Amino acid sequence: MKIAFEVGWKTSLRWLVALLLVWAALPKLGNLQEFYGDLLAYRLPLPDLLLRSIAMTLPWLELLCGLMVAARVWLRPALALASMLSAAFAMATGQAWARGLDISCGCLKLSLLGLSAEATGAWGRLFDSVGFAFFRALLLGAAALYLLRQKVEMSGEEWTRAAG
Repeated sequence: MKIAFEVGWKTSLRWLVALLLVWAALPKLGNLQEFYGDLLAYRLPLPDLLLRSIAMTLPWLELLCGLMVAARVWLRPALALASMLSAAFAMATGQAWARGLDISCGCLKLSLLGLSAEATGAWGRLFDSVGFAFFRALLLGAAALYLLRQKVEMSGEEWTRAAG
């Protein structure tokens, strides 16, 4: 018996979206207090109770969404949620960047890959900058919307074959 395993670019894109969501969630879940501090640095005009609620729930939403995208469980709602989360993050980082705030985005910690801040140097600072986070959020949202649109346009059987 021969088993064929074919990975297309849509499957790779789906896995990239899932990976980024899980990667963004894990450091936040590891230190919710630090993530709350990162949220405060954005100087959003939101009540403290709402910011605390966001700090406690957002990482779990990202993790759940990433796992659902990876496992293709409730894929349409997961991709819709991923695009909404990306849009909200793009707005938050965009306003911080436009106001010239020199802050860390609070996600995608390179330490999860075993890299230290000293080892990454200027690349690490760029990767963690608010401007890079803004464009990353736009691209992640666009990828999620693209995959969502592909799912809507395809029948169930076609989507299962195309999504890998």
